[in-house]
Amino acid sequence: MSRADLIAALSWQIELGADEAIGEHPVDRFAEQTTPATRAIGAMPRAPAVATPAEDVARRAKPETADQSARALAEAAPTLQALHQALATWEVSELRKGARNCVFADGLPGAHLMIIGEAPGADEDRQGKPFVGRAGKLLDRMLASIGLDRTSDDPANSVYIANILPWRPPGNRTPSEQEVALFLPFIERHIELARPKLLFTIGNTPTKALLDTQTGIKRMRGRWRRHRASSLPLLPSFHPAYLLRQPSEKRLSWHDLQALRRVLDGEAPRIEG
Repeated sequence: MSRADLIAALSWQIELGADEAIGEHPVDRFAEQTTPATRAIGAMPRAPAVATPAEDVARRAKPETADQSARALAEAAPTLQALHQALATWEVSELRKGARNCVFADGLPGAHLMIIGEAPGADEDRQGKPFVGRAGKLLDRMLASIGLDRTSDDPANSVYIANILPWRPPGNRTPSEQEVALFLPFIERHIELARPKLLFTIGNTPTKALLDTQTGIKRMRGRWRRHRASSLPLLPSFHPAYLLRQPSEKRLSWHDLQALRRVLDGEAPRIEG
């Protein structure tokens, strides 16, 4: 292989999450023979493993399905920290195996506005925070245009940001309906624990999931609805990544941001549906 091929192969492995060299030579574990020493070691009693709260809840609940497991873990989490731990240790989703970090949230818990996106990208997966890549920088500029800042300590001027999925889908692909349904109990519990006054969904995936609709974002954006679980006012809008591809749609997003600002300032939202 050429030097360029080797670098490309290494970059691909890093993208998949490999961050440590285990050994210089491959080992065929199937060819290894069990020796008396290894048999003796294997027979030694082991100390009982200490279960994390999330694992303990899962064991006590004894769910029959992945959906029941997700709902049991989500409902049992008394705090945002506990919910984060439950998500990070829950091994049901295959997405966890190909990602580096559980991307939980950013911003100020208790902020009046909670923003919910789709799923982490490569930058978010590396840093463990939502919306830190190009789309995140655009989102920060959009929020600043109406006086909001995720770093503010004032609940009225800050935001709290999360995604439907905490794990990055391979290749930044769109999450499947099954994946969204699997994590839906977690984001709904997340909303309960964060206690926002308004929800702002950006993109098709979170809007369809939280409003239980198949209507696309182009028809839903800019129209206030109610989140089916919490009854909070919810305003859908375009995802910043879409706006980077379609800059002409920024004018519509600006209308949505202005509508959001008016409601944050005390205007009653005109709920449809």
